[in-house]
Amino acid sequence: MADYNISKALPDDADAIVQFQMAMAMETEGVALDRESVQQGVSAVMKDESRGVYIVAKAGAATIGSLMITREWSDWTNRWYWWVQSVYVLPDYRKKGVFKALYSCVKELAKEAGVSKVRLYVDRGNRLAQTAYEKLGMAECHYLMYEEEL
Repeated sequence: MADYNISKALPDDADAIVQFQMAMAMETEGVALDRESVQQGVSAVMKDESRGVYIVAKAGAATIGSLMITREWSDWTNRWYWWVQSVYVLPDYRKKGVFKALYSCVKELAKEAGVSKVRLYVDRGNRLAQTAYEKLGMAECHYLMYEEEL
């Protein structure tokens, strides 16, 4: 049995989630995020579940990993899709089943909520993450993502 617990994030987890997002951006994209903006963004989610919900993994009192769930309505299926975003697990806890447990919680909650699909996006160069997602049953889909910064 794992020596960590999975639960919905509480306000006390916000600082760890901010640190995780700062670390993830640097680690995966070489981007230094503005801490104040990230703090405000995490706080906005914590105060308003329509923006998202954080799920955390804890070892004792320490938050060791997290992810965020956001929602997208599908008029094609008349059901919700959930997006898994902002995934981060502390380096010392990687490859120990933490993300697997986080994702298992997401799937359980999604099934209870009648969600049609769970999706995520990943940097094309992040093969380690892609492999982890594939091991859990996710598959690359046929969509490409486009964006425009405004």
